[in-house]
Amino acid sequence: MKLNRSFYSKNAVRLSKDLLGKYLVHSIDGKELVGKIVEVEAYMGIGDKAAHSYKGRRTARTEVMYGEEGHAYIYLIYGMYHCLNVVAAKEGIAQAVLVRALEPIKGVDIMADNRYGKALGELKKGQITNITNGPGKLCRAFNITKVYNGEDLTGNRLFICENRNSKEEFDIVETKRIGIDYAEEAKFFPWRFYIKDNPYISVKEK
Repeated sequence: MKLNRSFYSKNAVRLSKDLLGKYLVHSIDGKELVGKIVEVEAYMGIGDKAAHSYKGRRTARTEVMYGEEGHAYIYLIYGMYHCLNVVAAKEGIAQAVLVRALEPIKGVDIMADNRYGKALGELKKGQITNITNGPGKLCRAFNITKVYNGEDLTGNRLFICENRNSKEEFDIVETKRIGIDYAEEAKFFPWRFYIKDNPYISVKEK
């Protein structure tokens, strides 16, 4: 069942936890790529030194964050890796959740070709585990680029859903976010969340 707009109408920390175990779906060329969300990070907007919208910073890149909740905010890092974020809260608040890792569920053969240019059967075990265990990796595997910046996640092309008939039980690990050493005290905030013991996590808590 596809998540509706009201699901996203909560602050980024709450939304982060609620997104774990949900399914990201990319419908492209008549085929579906599906991955379970297993790791996320919350970016809490104007008061969060790690957020692109810190102190109300508003640019062409961040404009999507200030818009309606439930849309995709996609940006490029290091000039080569795309990152998928889910806009949270309400219009004007500028919070978002970074999707850091997925567990591949459907269309893994296509993901393998997108990531490695190889057939799934040609991949080593480590390559399969690494196929979507990072924000840039999952965007490449799912062929998510800046073309989808602003995409309505309640639509039919890129969306998130849940299985109401199968409620999965799991423990959530809460820890600090990754790669934000510039954020002073905010780098210590425990706003990264992941499903405990899932093999597709990008970085395990030590």
